[in-house]
Amino acid sequence: MVAVVASIVLMAVDHRQHHLQFVRSALAVLTAPLQGIAQLPVSAVDWFSETFATRHRLQDDNATLREANLILKARLQKLEALEAENLQLRNLLDSSIKVGERVLIGELISVDLDPYTQQITINKGSTSGVYEGQPVLDAEAVMGQVVHTTPFTSRVLLVTDTSHAIPVQVQRNGLRTIAVGTGRTNQLELPYLPINADVRQGDMLVTSGLGGTFPPGYPVAVVSTVSRRAGEAFPHVLATPQAHLDRVREVLLVWTMSPLQVLQAQEQARSAEPAVPPAAVPPGPAVAAGQAAAPAPAAVAQPGAAAKPKAHAAPAGGSAPGAKPPGQKKPPPPAGGGGSR
Repeated sequence: MVAVVASIVLMAVDHRQHHLQFVRSALAVLTAPLQGIAQLPVSAVDWFSETFATRHRLQDDNATLREANLILKARLQKLEALEAENLQLRNLLDSSIKVGERVLIGELISVDLDPYTQQITINKGSTSGVYEGQPVLDAEAVMGQVVHTTPFTSRVLLVTDTSHAIPVQVQRNGLRTIAVGTGRTNQLELPYLPINADVRQGDMLVTSGLGGTFPPGYPVAVVSTVSRRAGEAFPHVLATPQAHLDRVREVLLVWTMSPLQVLQAQEQARSAEPAVPPAAVPPGPAVAAGQAAAPAPAAVAQPGAAAKPKAHAAPAGGSAPGAKPPGQKKPPPPAGGGGSR
């Protein structure tokens, strides 16, 4: 009886005050070798299947990989050209600069068996620089975000968990909304769209970047169902995640650019911009003494038409003096999710 009461007290204290965080991390370190031992049968089967593979199978795999590598290299050349062009346009518009994110590859070591949660455990922890709230992707799309770290492992909350929400936008028209988990590995829900929202079956949903957790532009899901019923204020919209949540083995941990790095990159771009020389003003005709010299007209004025003042040259950067880009309001993220509700 005493042990039961003590267990209930410890669980309540840990849930409210998080006093046992250090103890839980220490226990995770101690049980890490046991997790490795539990994975030995699977690792042994994989090793035997790779070691005793036939020569013909290896040749086929090699040819397939060579062909895929050639296609990816061709796509990479195109993406590099597009990235350089995008960077030049952003410099001209004096907009924010975005560069490629740093990534780290992790391996899945366990899956949470609780049917009411969608979580996995990977073999990278705080010693590798992993932090809570870090985006996690696979080779296809966004998987989720890190919610708990230990020195050698991390727990990842998948986008399909019922407590997770991610800000997305429709790639076709830029419509922004929130995608929330349904508890199923093959389904997301978009509950905050108006009844007349321009969303169709087959639309690709990508991260919008709002909330600051997920970088913008990464694929999330594809709209699979759009149902509008008379008398309801919201449509019933479902989407299918593009990440292989139920069979992935390797994941990508993404580091985004810090605000200080963004400011430094912007200052670098401004200093690298060539100075625009002032427009030369053609000399006007000689005037009599005591008269003010009038500027040379750009075109012959029609009778009865008002004279138009000559437009001044725009400053470098392409924007009018004193004009500021509109600010973007950042919604607060919900509990347990990467976006805002």
